[in-house]
Amino acid sequence: SNIREQIQTLLKEWCDAVRAKDLDKIMAYYAPDIVAYDAIIKLQFKGAQAYRQHWEYCLGMCNGPMVFEQRELVVHGDEQLAFAHWLNSCGGADDKGELKSSWMRASAGYRRTADGWKAVHEHFSAPFDMESGKALFDLKP
Repeated sequence: SNIREQIQTLLKEWCDAVRAKDLDKIMAYYAPDIVAYDAIIKLQFKGAQAYRQHWEYCLGMCNGPMVFEQRELVVHGDEQLAFAHWLNSCGGADDKGELKSSWMRASAGYRRTADGWKAVHEHFSAPFDMESGKALFDLKP
């Protein structure tokens, strides 16, 4: 199948793993030398071990069902390298059981390995308001 379909499938399986809170499956998506820029806590996460600890922390924040969905996925690539960007809705149930989520920007770079496509870079971010310094979590695609 073509590169776009392969990356779409990879992302779908990863999103399913996130919603299922399956840490091993989540981490199988990443190359051991992943460098990730998440929107929260640290400037960067270097290597799968550091990022795994971060994922563990994030999954622990969501007790109930998780919201994790993608829109506007665009994929570019050739036989060895691929790049994707999309809008990602992230969230979970609050203490009243209401699902709360916000839209973020996401992009990732992939390298084809002996074990198939792996994410070597991931970047999640939210735009922010210059005056208040606060993130704009209520923007919609």
